[in-house]
Amino acid sequence: MPLKIDRLNLMLGLAIVLSVFSSSSVMAAKVSFKEFCPQLVGQWAGDAAKAGEIPKKVAVTGFCSHDQRQLILSVSIGTRAPFSETWWFREQGDQVLLTYYDGVAEDKQQVFSLYRQNGDYSLLGEGVVNARPALIQLLFDAQTQTQTQTQTQARAQNQAGGWQWTQNIQYLDDDVDRYQLFRGIEMTPVAPSP
Repeated sequence: MPLKIDRLNLMLGLAIVLSVFSSSSVMAAKVSFKEFCPQLVGQWAGDAAKAGEIPKKVAVTGFCSHDQRQLILSVSIGTRAPFSETWWFREQGDQVLLTYYDGVAEDKQQVFSLYRQNGDYSLLGEGVVNARPALIQLLFDAQTQTQTQTQTQARAQNQAGGWQWTQNIQYLDDDVDRYQLFRGIEMTPVAPSP
């Protein structure tokens, strides 16, 4: 009898583990860049800050190419440089190539994989931050619509209430096994001019 109970417990345990893996794979799945690109088109505004800094007002403008294989996000006002930052995302097969330029330093490039989970988009890649190997995450967390927005404004932005864009890092040479916030940018839809 104990053997049957142990076997039953083992089978139940395996069933639970398999259901957890299958549900998490359904919740976080690789997605096409063509799904992601049009979601960030438009004019956005909000606060932005690196971890530990005082937030500054920024404006973000998103452009998606006609074939939906390229996305440019321009972040201006309140950036550390006198120029706008340019984030140029390009679909390359099943990955996304990012070219980042702040108007001062050399261009930086990074390759990411794109995932979607519960309406949020996550770009994950491995690179170097502060001369240390790191996992890099660009998370676009979908925000709910605020009471001040109208349905028309929300539809014009392809998204209910905007995005919370966080840039997170996890150092690979560290014992801390979670992402740390590097910078956050609010992206609230700006009402179109009448």
